[in-house]
Amino acid sequence: DLDEDLHQKIATEMNLSETAFIRKLHPGDDFAKSSCFGLRWFTPANEVPLCGHATLASAAVLFHITKNTNSVLTFVTLSGELKARQVGDHIVLDLPLYSTYPPAAVGDLIVQDLRYSPDTKKLLVRLSDAYERSVLEELQVRAQQFLPAEKTGKVKGLILTLKGSSSGKHKGYDFYSRYFAPWYGVLEDPVTGSAHAVLSSYWSEQLGKKEMLAFQCSRRGGELKISQRDDGRVDIAGQIAIVLRGNLTF
Repeated sequence: DLDEDLHQKIATEMNLSETAFIRKLHPGDDFAKSSCFGLRWFTPANEVPLCGHATLASAAVLFHITKNTNSVLTFVTLSGELKARQVGDHIVLDLPLYSTYPPAAVGDLIVQDLRYSPDTKKLLVRLSDAYERSVLEELQVRAQQFLPAEKTGKVKGLILTLKGSSSGKHKGYDFYSRYFAPWYGVLEDPVTGSAHAVLSSYWSEQLGKKEMLAFQCSRRGGELKISQRDDGRVDIAGQIAIVLRGNLTF
């Protein structure tokens, strides 16, 4: 157990999009044998209610480092219970599915659609279908300038998204995205599970599909396999790599 203020101090020092903290729920719990744990996520600036990427990482640590013997892990979080399971060389996350709603008006320049997710406070901006993936990748986004432009607290993340192409070297992806959250101290996130909990709902409706393959076009980039379920949730699968191990001493 950590002192409450240490969570934020460690996350600020790590300086990653999110740092995850896994905790035992009961004194007798074991990281190698128990199947249910507490989980919290902190950006360099504050705690957030949902982070798919850090949940994937947490499951990876339990499955591959502590050698947890359970087939399914349950995390108790600010977004309710989230489950993670291994399927081949992927880890599948069971996340909430968030609906989006159109605002009163949409401009007609390069934006094809605009949606808002009140549950997550994410604004979804869909670029014109006329654009290629390279337009999204090369777009210069000055996320720091969002802060003085949006001070109401109604927007905590901006999703830029683009419909996939059925031809060309990048064919096979149903949609692309980039994600910015300067309100949480994250200028651009590499790959974002929580954003895809919103994107999955939107693109499933637009494409008439429940099984989708997505790619987040950050500099690092990442692929997500999406399966929208009938119970109002979504399975998002991704691959993991253990890149660093260390010990904190107090």
